[in-house]
Amino acid sequence: MAKIAYILLCHKDPEGIIAQAERLTEGGDYVAIHFDARARTSDFEKIQSALSVNPSVAFTRKRLKCGWGEWSLVAATLSAVRTAVEAFPRATHFYMLSGDCMPIKSAEYAHELLAREEADYVESFDFFKSDWIKTGVKEGRLVYRHWFNERTHKRLFYTSMQVQERLGLARRVPADLQIQIGSQWWCLRRRTIEALLEFCEKRRDVMRFFRTTWIPDETFFQTLVRHLVPEHEIRNRTLTFLMFTDYGMPVTFYNDHHDLLLSQDYLFARKISPDAAELKDRLGKLYSAKGARFPISNEGRSLFQFLTGRGRIGRRLAPRFWETESSLGRERTLLMVICKKWHVAKRLVQRIHEVTDLPVVEYLFNEASTPLPDLGGIQSTLEKRTRHRRALVRMLFDFWNKGTLIICIDPANVELMRDFAADKSTVRLLEVECEFSDEYLMGHARRVGLAGDSSPQEVIDRLLPTIRYDVTFESDRIRDADFSNLIRLREAASNEENAVSLAAFLGIPLMQAREIAETNHLFVD
Repeated sequence: MAKIAYILLCHKDPEGIIAQAERLTEGGDYVAIHFDARARTSDFEKIQSALSVNPSVAFTRKRLKCGWGEWSLVAATLSAVRTAVEAFPRATHFYMLSGDCMPIKSAEYAHELLAREEADYVESFDFFKSDWIKTGVKEGRLVYRHWFNERTHKRLFYTSMQVQERLGLARRVPADLQIQIGSQWWCLRRRTIEALLEFCEKRRDVMRFFRTTWIPDETFFQTLVRHLVPEHEIRNRTLTFLMFTDYGMPVTFYNDHHDLLLSQDYLFARKISPDAAELKDRLGKLYSAKGARFPISNEGRSLFQFLTGRGRIGRRLAPRFWETESSLGRERTLLMVICKKWHVAKRLVQRIHEVTDLPVVEYLFNEASTPLPDLGGIQSTLEKRTRHRRALVRMLFDFWNKGTLIICIDPANVELMRDFAADKSTVRLLEVECEFSDEYLMGHARRVGLAGDSSPQEVIDRLLPTIRYDVTFESDRIRDADFSNLIRLREAASNEENAVSLAAFLGIPLMQAREIAETNHLFVD
């Protein structure tokens, strides 16, 4: 059976730390605490007084002054790890936590998960090849020596780097190490921890190197675990659920995130708002629960990206400027079928092809699996298709040797529509207006990862109006674009009305258009 020694680094909120330690030890686990020496002595004394009688709690012999981005954080972690190894010989796993973390699963669930396979859980990506670092200093974190804190001594930090760069003082990474980077919230097996501590004793050169790197808590453990443990025994992930905004700030969770957090495939969540008293109370009782079941839907990150990204398209950031390519040809006609329900559009264009023999391509810029002829590789990925869209469409015209081509496009791709509409060729657009039931919208949310089969009803109730508004917003953007040749086909309209729209869009006789409009089950989900 797995037993966990939690490595708890903290610097504030003594009441919360006491509650955290008591909660975790009640679940049968252990806690090793390092309380920052910069924090108030009275706070530490309160924690020590409350927990000193608990045999499952241990304190580091020495308290270090810690600073964000500094080696001191790693040093404090190593100190707490050594304390835990000595104090808790029955601990099988060591789990890094902060005072802002709360359990989102029971101890019973955590123990079963860790006992299921022999593995270490640590996020680690190649430092130089990955894009894990989004902003700020990257290579300079390693190759230059850092004696100043960027947050507290910004001028000295950057001046020191510039001087080293001018004098050619860049250093080499230890030759036998492949530097990794990732989240500092890891969970490691006892034998991995013991091997790591032994490595630290033997390799003073590696310790000297990391002591003057910047933000070593994101590289030290990540690198050494990869160095010491076979790859098949490492799970490249953290068991702590955390998210960051595009500006590098951690996302904070509040009272109404309870059900969402429990449905994520993680054991803890960070960070919980200090004001979320109800959430803390509910999660606090969870760890010692017995027989609790946790349906996992794991939609948290995709849901956050969806909700935060909605404001960007044409609302907060300027529209994207597409590259300019030569015309499709004045004598050619491009017909674009715009529909959110892809199966409806595919059914429609297939029927159009049967009746008119016009070449059709389904979701050319939205679906990688869309059947396409071999065009020399330009069609191989969605990225290439979008980047070389006019060249691609010209080649499709040439392939079929026809003057008219029909393609399907998702309503979200307004900028693509604008780009083609500005072409010298004739471009007509058909917006297919469908009705959206709640069941369909939830199915859509599951298909794109915004929800799972086990998503809490609370999440679904809040998500549905947002998705419905988003669909309406996309349609409004198309109207606002003021396309001169925009025609609409409506699910709510009669076959005769839709036949008139199809005749105008396709440039065909009304009789042929009626044959298409009367297609059986055209709008059926």
